[in-house]
Amino acid sequence: MRHLLAGAAIAALVAGATPAISETPDNQLVVAFNMNNVLTMDPAAITGGETVQILNNVYDSLVSLDPESKELQPRLAESWEVSDDNRSVTFNLREDAQFASGNPVRAEDVKYSLSRILELNLAQASGLMSRGFSADAIDEQFVVEDEHTFTLNLPQPDDPKLILMYLSQAGVGSIVDKELVQENAQDGDMGRDWLTNNSAGSGAFSLDQWRGNEFVILARNDNFWGEAPEMQRVLMRHLPESQSQRLGLEQGDIDVGFSLAAPDLKGLEDDENIEIRTVPSAGFYYLAVSMKDERFADPKVREALRYLIDYDGINSAIMPYFGVKRQRPINSSAFAALPDPGYELNVEKAKALLEEAGYGDGFETSIRVISTQQFLDSATAIQGTLAQAGIDAEIITGDGGQIYGAMRDRSFDLLVGRGGGGQQPHPDSNLRAIVYNPDNSDDAGLTNYQGWRTSFQDEELNQMIEDALVERDQDTQVQMYEDIQKMIDDKVISIQPFSERVVTAAYQDDVSGIVIDPWVSRFEDVTKDR
Repeated sequence: MRHLLAGAAIAALVAGATPAISETPDNQLVVAFNMNNVLTMDPAAITGGETVQILNNVYDSLVSLDPESKELQPRLAESWEVSDDNRSVTFNLREDAQFASGNPVRAEDVKYSLSRILELNLAQASGLMSRGFSADAIDEQFVVEDEHTFTLNLPQPDDPKLILMYLSQAGVGSIVDKELVQENAQDGDMGRDWLTNNSAGSGAFSLDQWRGNEFVILARNDNFWGEAPEMQRVLMRHLPESQSQRLGLEQGDIDVGFSLAAPDLKGLEDDENIEIRTVPSAGFYYLAVSMKDERFADPKVREALRYLIDYDGINSAIMPYFGVKRQRPINSSAFAALPDPGYELNVEKAKALLEEAGYGDGFETSIRVISTQQFLDSATAIQGTLAQAGIDAEIITGDGGQIYGAMRDRSFDLLVGRGGGGQQPHPDSNLRAIVYNPDNSDDAGLTNYQGWRTSFQDEELNQMIEDALVERDQDTQVQMYEDIQKMIDDKVISIQPFSERVVTAAYQDDVSGIVIDPWVSRFEDVTKDR
């Protein structure tokens, strides 16, 4: 309750008057979410969807993804052209775009923003470097043609669609005000210290205040090039407790709750004043095996595990609000995604496969899982179905560092986890995360690849993934990605998804224009019908 009172007090202060009881101000959006992973406001250094959700509103990108169709849309770039050889993209910038400071948005700002990420080599640099971009080749890769024309030269064969999707995301794609940042730079830090707590963007809002693990206040940017948002301010409250978010919604103290637990969402379903919406997001809940273990290196054993997951039971009883049934390692929103192959719990078939593999009497193993409820409940359900086929699996719980740390160290048997790329609706985003593994040696340290974490490597699949990425004919590329998914069925990879991640939010029924998925969320179209 103390959190809610503090939130109401700040809302009243920001609005300049005491709001009506049980109703937030008409021109202010009050949202609740978990800020534990929000450590900086510098786009080059951010990690996690929560900070992306904030900075999507503060910084513009060259392009954006439509929240519904996931298609690329113009943003700071009114248009763009891909070269015939797929090795460069030329962007034509809006001539009317300004930063919140009043400075014009120029091609030089785009070059500076991307160069800054590579030169500082902070969290967002890894994605650019994985596509071959380098701080040593900035002038060749990022070219200012004129004040409103910018060319991005790809350093290696790639799919420009994927690069554009990647640059739509806050962080790596955020365009900063070069002049303002340089004015606040100290000792050659390219504004890093200043941008930790300040903003230099051209989005619909600017950063007004930020207090770690308390709140973020965004103020409407009057220099925004687009239609002015109806909300003058957005107050984002740190309310990590789901029950506090539920109470805030019921009492009208908050407009949107972004991180409620399933019991509280269920409890709000009968409230006629509250809307609950679930949308697809990125990645999967999955069962992973370590192929360092000779038992799981046997494809017959891995295939048996496919038939020892109660996909329907887990998704109907445990995953509402968190996931929907999905068995392929490509998100359903990605182009070329095939429907599920239709695996079902089939203990007898699993037993027959184990018998063929020489494990007719079963064996003992362990399942690692973080202690968060939907993970633990899913692992417990899988433990039960494994037991029906004679596999005795001990559950080992811990925090993310302990559980995923064991996976990064390649020191585990089975693991129930979540991940697998998909922030970009492109098959390569998932396949690189889950399947691709260019070097399976222990000292390679390719922890970004879950194929490496699970000691899975298949040269044929690696080559198919590389070839599909650079295929220039779209119909042929789609067919290649469909062939890869069918090959994955045959190969029985080391990670079996059982649920595609979704995100759920609850909000007041008089609020419209809320975008739920944090990777594409913006508040500029939010209205209140009061």
